Amino acid sequence: MHVTKQLSEALIGLTFADLPAEVITIAKRIVLDGLAVAVAGAHEDGPQIAAAHVHELGGTPQSTVIGHGFKTSPVSAAYVNGIAMHVLDYEPMWSPPTHATSPTLPTVLALAEREGRSGREVVTAFVKACEVQGRLRLASHQYEPGQLQYHPPGVVGVLGSAVAAAHLLNFSVEQLRNALGIAASRAGGVMANVGTMTKATHCGWAAAAGLDAALLARRGFTGNTDVIEAPNGYAEVFFGREFEPQALLAFGRSYRMQEPGFAIKMFPSQYATHFAITAALDLRQQIADPAAIQAVHLTTPLMPYVNRPQPRTGLDGKFSFQYTAAAALLDGTVTVQSFTDERRFRADMERILPTISITQTEDIPGEMEKMWVDLEVRLAGGQSRSVRCTGPRGFWGRSLTRAEHLVKVRDCLGARLSSKDVERCIELAEGLDELGADGVRELMALVSA
Repeated sequence: MHVTKQLSEALIGLTFADLPAEVITIAKRIVLDGLAVAVAGAHEDGPQIAAAHVHELGGTPQSTVIGHGFKTSPVSAAYVNGIAMHVLDYEPMWSPPTHATSPTLPTVLALAEREGRSGREVVTAFVKACEVQGRLRLASHQYEPGQLQYHPPGVVGVLGSAVAAAHLLNFSVEQLRNALGIAASRAGGVMANVGTMTKATHCGWAAAAGLDAALLARRGFTGNTDVIEAPNGYAEVFFGREFEPQALLAFGRSYRMQEPGFAIKMFPSQYATHFAITAALDLRQQIADPAAIQAVHLTTPLMPYVNRPQPRTGLDGKFSFQYTAAAALLDGTVTVQSFTDERRFRADMERILPTISITQTEDIPGEMEKMWVDLEVRLAGGQSRSVRCTGPRGFWGRSLTRAEHLVKVRDCLGARLSSKDVERCIELAEGLDELGADGVRELMALVSA
């Protein structure tokens, strides 16, 4: 079917003028969200280690490492910034599930800064990258997170990164086909590393490897130019017979950014846990004293990898129905601080976790757009409270207002930046399509500090 060729032709032919106004608005909002969570995440342990690592390795100072005050090569900057953008598990969610921002936005920003590209080119490159990832996930038919063998950003993000770089480097169709061929051999990411520092590197590595593939292709390095459809190629290896080429080749005939759109996260944890958090926060308003909680029961879809009754660390707690519900019930809020080791091992958490039981059932759909979570709490004296969550704030079809989103953005940016710089970042990102190269570089300078 010449899938790789047809997709490459569609991508190379797409310009900023072709983008619907709504898609441009959405893209700018996601860029702002991605920058904000990267600033907030930059000084977590994983990104700090990665930043020290690439700084020691050296590299021509061309692209900003967010939150660390130095520049390095575009590939190394994309790597660290991708880790920082994903480490909090706070970036928007897509359907079928993946994280489309952290594997691609770092590539776009690092290369645009070096190449002197305008805000319009940043938007166009980012839209192309997100749409390719969305189309690949749609073609895969992998809607249920519990059935995944590979972490999706590591599989589709590396191709999205190569596509973004191809736009900013003004590639021909043949150059893009080679870049995709190279990038396909860098795809991967095992689900066993969910809950560890390594999970965030799936996104950082995808950004770096896709960018590196494009830079190699620009120099004439070659890969299989039909890599998506080739025997033992990308589609067959990662998706098998379920892969539907026509879903991928419908690129641009509708935009995944619009339909189904994206879900903005308002809690820094794995997205299915947002159902448990939302239910627990609803119940918390009815409980005067959390010390009165005697037992908690959750009923969820069949998602074994989010069934973690005793998380090993605060980070591991991001992927635990039990821990996230407990944090919401105890504190009445869930923030970045909910997932520190100090919070994980505090006495009240140690008391409540053993009281939480869970039933995971196939009777509840595993597809996030169709799932729900039931939560029941039994109190001292025999009273009980129960609630069902069918979707948290920011869920598909329940979009946040600009004001609601900016609460999150200001909180994340404000972790490292002055209030003046926070507002300037928001202003630049919301007007991204009107910025020249100097405006893009100013934005990166602000988030460097």
